[in-house]
Amino acid sequence: MPFDLSTIIVILIIVIYLVSSIKILAEYERGVIFRLGRVLPSPKGPGLILVFAPIDRIVRVSLRVDTLEVPAQDVVTRDNVTVKVNAVIYFRVINPTLAVIEVSNFLYATSQLAQTTLRSVLGEVELDELLGQREKLNVRLQSILDQHTSPWGVKVTMVEVKQVDLAEQMIRAIARQAEAERERRAKIIHAEGEFTAADKLSQAAAIIQTQPAAIQLRYLQTLVEIGTEKNTTIVFPLPLDILSTLGRALDHYARGGEGSPPVKM
Repeated sequence: MPFDLSTIIVILIIVIYLVSSIKILAEYERGVIFRLGRVLPSPKGPGLILVFAPIDRIVRVSLRVDTLEVPAQDVVTRDNVTVKVNAVIYFRVINPTLAVIEVSNFLYATSQLAQTTLRSVLGEVELDELLGQREKLNVRLQSILDQHTSPWGVKVTMVEVKQVDLAEQMIRAIARQAEAERERRAKIIHAEGEFTAADKLSQAAAIIQTQPAAIQLRYLQTLVEIGTEKNTTIVFPLPLDILSTLGRALDHYARGGEGSPPVKM
């Protein structure tokens, strides 16, 4: 039985409708389906799905990690230093349904939340902590942002403070502070070296005092060191006990003690 023209048109319309209802979602995409205004319990995808318009309406959501750069913010630290700080945020959608129905635009909402959180958190720390403890601040920022974006189905995976811009006067002040700190450390190291040297010298003097022959060996070692350097100046060490004995002998003869027995040298 041949089909009339109206039947063929109806069949073509149905075929075109079915073909237009076919949607293909990539591996990283999910489709949140609204059927007669009500969201379906679970999102569709990936792969081939059917969306019967106008009954159904689909909202595509990407599950890939997205990067959001926070513009430079004017921050006043706890020690009243004004700096410009920018950061970058890495986040991804873990619940497509919440990301669609709980917030109108999760990208814009996350961006605004990141800016306000950056100013509030960095305003509670001092400049030295901001410059020297960025890892700690990054973890704190990530925890606060993730706590606020979790009801939206968004997971903040990482926050990095990229750059801290200081005023020219503050840069010079920090340079002077670093120079003074290096000088302080140099003086402390020098004083510790002098203290250690004095301690070792006192120990060596105590050992030489118990062993008088040690000073003679030290004299001979000094002569050997001078000889290796081929120096024209020769220093001959004279033992102190010889000088003391000679002094006593001269004093004896000066007092007219010829009849006394000679002093043994």
